[in-house]
Amino acid sequence: MGSPGSNVRNNGRHLGVTEPISLGGPTEFDVIKTRELEKFLAEAGLYESQEEAVSREEVLGSLDQVVKKWIKAVSRAKGFNEQLVQEANAKIFTFGSYRLGVHGPGADVDTLCVGPRHATREEDFFVELHKMLAEMPEVTELHPVPDAHVPVMKFKFNGVSIDLLYAKLSLWVIPEDLDISQDSILQNADEQTVRSLNGCRVTDRILRLVPNIQNFRTTLRCMRFWAKRRGVYSNVAGFLGGINWALLVARICQLYPNALPSMLVSRFFRVFAQWRWPNPVMLCAIEEGSLGLPVWDPRKNYRDRLHQMPIITPAYPCMNSSYNVSSSTLRVMTGVPERK
Repeated sequence: MGSPGSNVRNNGRHLGVTEPISLGGPTEFDVIKTRELEKFLAEAGLYESQEEAVSREEVLGSLDQVVKKWIKAVSRAKGFNEQLVQEANAKIFTFGSYRLGVHGPGADVDTLCVGPRHATREEDFFVELHKMLAEMPEVTELHPVPDAHVPVMKFKFNGVSIDLLYAKLSLWVIPEDLDISQDSILQNADEQTVRSLNGCRVTDRILRLVPNIQNFRTTLRCMRFWAKRRGVYSNVAGFLGGINWALLVARICQLYPNALPSMLVSRFFRVFAQWRWPNPVMLCAIEEGSLGLPVWDPRKNYRDRLHQMPIITPAYPCMNSSYNVSSSTLRVMTGVPERK
């Protein structure tokens, strides 16, 4: 439950690019309505069982062991001495709905394998790791997609659906306590690595930029459920995907830092019904960064001026996550009739 002052983070400053709209805390009515909302979401089957949660954790632990074994085999094959082989490390991170804590039963787990500079994506990840996974009886439906915008390996591990990306860092050794939120991690990274790291970096930044994670999660579960029922949950079709809904909900949480989910849901519709698109939704100021990577800036980039519904990612390099939205899909979502 939000408590007065729970928005005070970052040395007493508020979260977000503007002051909150209201610091008001919950009324007894809000508490009752939030309990009803949580009961409704549970009855709608949006929460996984404890058994499934444990199964996912075990699979992620096993996958982490697999990539550690893989990177040692790769290092040995490249002629590294035994000490360097033993030091060689790769690590698994999660992102998306699983990392945000809003996934439902049977949902894919978005994962990222981070490896050192000598392990290539084309040969070592898509050939050697693929071969290793293909030989494991617990791995089924293995399907590599190396030519995707963000290259991915899709498979099931003990029945759990996994989407595995790869990021090759410029480090010789990946430390076990690696912090991928640091911008320096992007130093000398190729385009696919920057894109692959983006999911984790954005997800973690969202969790740091909301005043109350539990209230954020409940509200986001509700908005995702609503969007799916209304047929407007699809990035590919020009509507909004998971990351877009997460960013919009996070902004409402910043604007009403002490509100409970029942109030946050109603404020979501009130705020975004009046939003003057294409004014961007941002959780924090856009940083230029020191690595020279392109960021969303309609003053400099003509293509950015064409975006209908900019929802900006909070981690460097900040990009518009909803570039697929067109004027017609925006009208469908906002209910605004076309001008004659």
